[in-house]
Amino acid sequence: MIDLRPVLYTLGALILLLAGGMILPALTDLAVGNPDWQTFTIALFLTAMIGGMLILSTRDTGDALNLRQAFLVTTLAWAVLPAFAALPMAFSELDLSFTDAYFEAMSGLTTTGSTVISGLDHAPPGILLWRALLQWFGGIGIVVMAVAVLPMLQVGGMQVFKVESFETVEKILPRAAQISVAMSGLYVAFTALCMFLYILAGMTPFEALTHAMTAISTGGFSTSDSSIGYFDSYAIDMITLVFMIIGSMPFLLFLQVLRGRPIALWRDEQTRGFLVLVAFLCALVTIWLVIWKDFTVAEAWRYGSFNIISVLTGTGYASTDYGQWGAFSVTLFFFVMFIGGCAGSTSCGIKVFRFQVLLKSMRSWIEHTLQPNGVFVARYNGRPIPDDVRSSVMTFLMFFMGIFIVLSIGVASTGEDWTTSLSSVGTAMANVGPGVGDVVGPSGNFQSLSDTAKWLLSAGMLIGRLEVFSVLVLFSPTFWRA
Repeated sequence: MIDLRPVLYTLGALILLLAGGMILPALTDLAVGNPDWQTFTIALFLTAMIGGMLILSTRDTGDALNLRQAFLVTTLAWAVLPAFAALPMAFSELDLSFTDAYFEAMSGLTTTGSTVISGLDHAPPGILLWRALLQWFGGIGIVVMAVAVLPMLQVGGMQVFKVESFETVEKILPRAAQISVAMSGLYVAFTALCMFLYILAGMTPFEALTHAMTAISTGGFSTSDSSIGYFDSYAIDMITLVFMIIGSMPFLLFLQVLRGRPIALWRDEQTRGFLVLVAFLCALVTIWLVIWKDFTVAEAWRYGSFNIISVLTGTGYASTDYGQWGAFSVTLFFFVMFIGGCAGSTSCGIKVFRFQVLLKSMRSWIEHTLQPNGVFVARYNGRPIPDDVRSSVMTFLMFFMGIFIVLSIGVASTGEDWTTSLSSVGTAMANVGPGVGDVVGPSGNFQSLSDTAKWLLSAGMLIGRLEVFSVLVLFSPTFWRA
């Protein structure tokens, strides 16, 4: 049997950190005289009490997490933390059911961006800040906190980081704690820079802070039902576009750039492929809008590039209702949402590197079929791709699509049409936010879905965020054997 005490100890620490995050929205509501500050305060003490109890009851239980415990604590953290994060929203003046509040919190922590809340323009500032904080923590904050906190508690945090990220982590700094501190500093710096630019572009400091947190985390929660389109600003659109792209690239490579390797980003095959894909999609949508929808070049670039990059990176912002652009855009956006950004970034989805490995492997197989006696080695970043990596990518894609089909059938069984079912499950597993169609498209939200559908979608967000296998491995009987 797995010793659960180190798992519960680590989970308690993360719950306690989440409680600390409730201080800011509580103070915000108190400053403006909104009564929800009391709700945040009660939720804070309840969450802190449970986190503290877990820590105190399991202290001195070991100084390291083994691999199985790391898998378990990662999945438990992402499943349990939304339950505590939902408390302020469930008992706030929004009067959400616990299902809706959990869905919203899961959407926040997984940086999905799907919402069940209408009337964001008039929502309490504490709730708006809390939603942004959840995405900021979820994008990279929880991962960074785990890597930073676990060594401090004398447990192995590097294993959790490896579970969160599929890529091989290069130890560019000697210790996991140093990597965590460096990534935290970089993350805060990007957030501060984004906030500063937003203020220069015309946002209020509060709007700039919340949108900076959800842009760099590629989360997409906004302070308005109209999302970024509320501001109707070219400058804000372009600032957001840049930081969505930054958030979708490997943060460890940014550290390498800061350590004197300025071409590290471009030398990385995954990043290079991602940037080429970004340029191609922006050009494609821009040209299509100019030719077929009579947009001016400037309008086509602004709206086309922003929205396709928002979907590609899994951010989920919308500057206009791209669902009205016709069947081509709906189809393109639906398939693009599955791609995602780079491994090691705040972006989700299948990830660019998996498609690269798949394409290189297919090319190698085709060449070998045409020339059976030839030697064709598929390489990635200059190194041969091991057979186990190829198998892992193929297995991942198979399970991803299998779960997508099962969840889509499940949502459809609740009475939703197939467009809504496929789109909502796709956007949940790819952690994008808005889907396509009239119900869950950029002009709608997920409020009208049944509770059953929302729980299924919450499971989809969790599975997608944790790279599928981190969750599925817990269902294996072998995992639980001594």
